[in-house]
Amino acid sequence: MVKPVGRFGYITRPEDSIRSGKPVRRSWRSAALSLALAVAAPVFASPASAEKLTIWSGWPDLAPFYKRVGDQLKSKYPDLEISVEAIALREHEKRLALSLPSGAAGDVIEMEVEAARYLEAGLIPEPPASIVDFVKANYDMTRVKTAMYEGKIYGVPLFQGQGALFYNTEMFAKAGLDGPPKTMADYTAYAQKLAQRDAAGVPTVSGWSLRLSGGGSGIAEKYWTILYNHGGTLLEEKGGKWRAAYASAAGRAALKQYLDNTVVYRTVTPEMKADAEAFELGQTAMFIRESWVIGDVAKKAPNLKYATAPLPKGTLMVPVDLYVPNKGAKSQIAWDFVQKANEPENLLWLLENTAWVPNRKGLDYSAVLKKIPQLDAFVNTPPGHVFFTVPAISPASEILTRLAARLEKAFTDKSLAGNDAAIDAFLKSAAEESDKILAREDLLAKP
Repeated sequence: MVKPVGRFGYITRPEDSIRSGKPVRRSWRSAALSLALAVAAPVFASPASAEKLTIWSGWPDLAPFYKRVGDQLKSKYPDLEISVEAIALREHEKRLALSLPSGAAGDVIEMEVEAARYLEAGLIPEPPASIVDFVKANYDMTRVKTAMYEGKIYGVPLFQGQGALFYNTEMFAKAGLDGPPKTMADYTAYAQKLAQRDAAGVPTVSGWSLRLSGGGSGIAEKYWTILYNHGGTLLEEKGGKWRAAYASAAGRAALKQYLDNTVVYRTVTPEMKADAEAFELGQTAMFIRESWVIGDVAKKAPNLKYATAPLPKGTLMVPVDLYVPNKGAKSQIAWDFVQKANEPENLLWLLENTAWVPNRKGLDYSAVLKKIPQLDAFVNTPPGHVFFTVPAISPASEILTRLAARLEKAFTDKSLAGNDAAIDAFLKSAAEESDKILAREDLLAKP
């Protein structure tokens, strides 16, 4: 679930420096700032009233949550007006790219790993010491990494996206399958049994809906999850720097799994409906996705019989963090809003009503799980189940997006099916491109 905002670079605002940024690596950073100043000011003007707090979100389904939090905050600030501007994620990322360099962003904003660009550029101020103490006391620090820069905390984790298996229990029973797959080999074997075909042998219900198209970094993120469950990883850290690690036996096994399902056994095709839509329409038997699907199914397919299960080894985790991007009179109100949003009562409401998993530790999920048992695979993972994240480095989104473009073509390339040498050559070429991006940013680790 990581989205490509961080492809752009920005410089520190000279007229209102928050802290010193890293040296400018690209000459076009100044052009980005000029564009932001020219375009963002009239579009993203700061609220005129000191009693109005604007919340920017990239998840429209979170609007009721933020409004609920705002209503609660009025007990402390009776005249406070809360404006929740929750738009599609890609559009949210664009407005952040335009507004942050000019200081015209909302009073409270959401960001994922792309925050690394803005933190590096000095565009986000440090929070009060009380907020830092709040984060240290209430969050596992593995959930805080994306909200940190050079060892300092800048944001407060709210919720996380993490993958698990969704499977249609009626289709599993009809295929004689008792419970979810336990290994990655099981996934392909199950998919062969679950796929449904017409008289001509054309798949009409996919056995396993894989992310095969759609562009953006999401394709690479999903590949990374499957890669990890084959024993590999996409990027590995050495001495504070990074290298591409997917040109490996695990990388080959992961790509072969895609090719086996799309080309060899044809349990799924790019033309078929995919993802949550296919699952809700009964056009796929299983797929890997984040917990938001639970809320989506409740709205669109309330009678669907399904269950969830953790993946064999682990899953990519993408924390979504809250930031207060501007200093000033309203910043304390904004931080009060952030803390209010992270109160246990509100986080449990968030889980029950949106299915997004809160980041705060020590929450009692039992009452929610009684109502929504499918959440168990997300909040009660087995011992040894690993959560890994996209590294909080500025070129992460570019690396994922460029790899995704290559993978989208490779997933259905018949010349790669059953050809280990060709798969290895493909992965080697892609990894070299990833390493070049890291080298350009002086982030490439030595072999």
